[in-house]
Amino acid sequence: MQHLIQEATELQINDFIKRAFHEDVGEGDHTSLACIPENHRTKARLLVKSECVLAGIELAQRIFHHVDKTAEIEIFMQDGTAAKHGDIAFIVECNSRALLMAERLALNSMQRMSGIATLSREFVDKIEGTSAVLLDTRKTTPLLRFLEKWAVRIGGATNYRFGLYDWIMVKDNHVDACGGITQAIRSVAEYQKKNALQLGFTIETRNLDEVKEVMEQGRGIVTQIMLDNFSLDMTKEAVKLIGDTFSTEASGGVNLNTVRPIAETGVDYISVGALTHSYNSKDLSLKVMK
Repeated sequence: MQHLIQEATELQINDFIKRAFHEDVGEGDHTSLACIPENHRTKARLLVKSECVLAGIELAQRIFHHVDKTAEIEIFMQDGTAAKHGDIAFIVECNSRALLMAERLALNSMQRMSGIATLSREFVDKIEGTSAVLLDTRKTTPLLRFLEKWAVRIGGATNYRFGLYDWIMVKDNHVDACGGITQAIRSVAEYQKKNALQLGFTIETRNLDEVKEVMEQGRGIVTQIMLDNFSLDMTKEAVKLIGDTFSTEASGGVNLNTVRPIAETGVDYISVGALTHSYNSKDLSLKVMK
């Protein structure tokens, strides 16, 4: 499965770069075409202007090589490095028109990816020493999920499902729409058997009664029980009740202040939508070296 994900990501990266340049450049970068000599070469530094976990270095390399195959990039800081104001991440030398064409795409991507990686690292650091694993969600920017989940990994957190196709997750609306917990579990079991699937299966619960129902009906079928918006006391009770029968996941109301107490309940996983929808982009700049 991991190989297929990597292969798909390669295709997505190439497609993303092509589509991004089509959006930004269109028929041509008339500013550079008007004032920059065709064969002129320029050297520029990627400057860090705010404290962050850097992400997108590898993507930036691909972007510059896309516009100029002769681009030379000297890397000083790798993806995942903790950077501070004034650090130089890399120096790129290439055709001047190509550099100016690629500048905004490289910066836009890196600033957003670094914001996600930084927030992910902050969450991961908060639960250090516990056994809990931090997961992202599908709360991502449409068509940019692969980049945002890439940044999550760089920050040290773990990707959950990549989409609706690689993991079954029955949430409250599914439960209510299909007639209840038991019916949902039976329907998923039948569907997986009929289609020769062995996908992971998470089911959301809203109270301890639903947890008990999953435990009674889901043995050998359900992979993970989601404890949605449970209080700390309820989470502890649910974790103790479930034991090693199923993996446990806490979800809802998770922020930097609450994530540590949640992790200390003994839950296996904590899913955090904020990683990809509530980050702050980081300040980076590409400056020509005169």
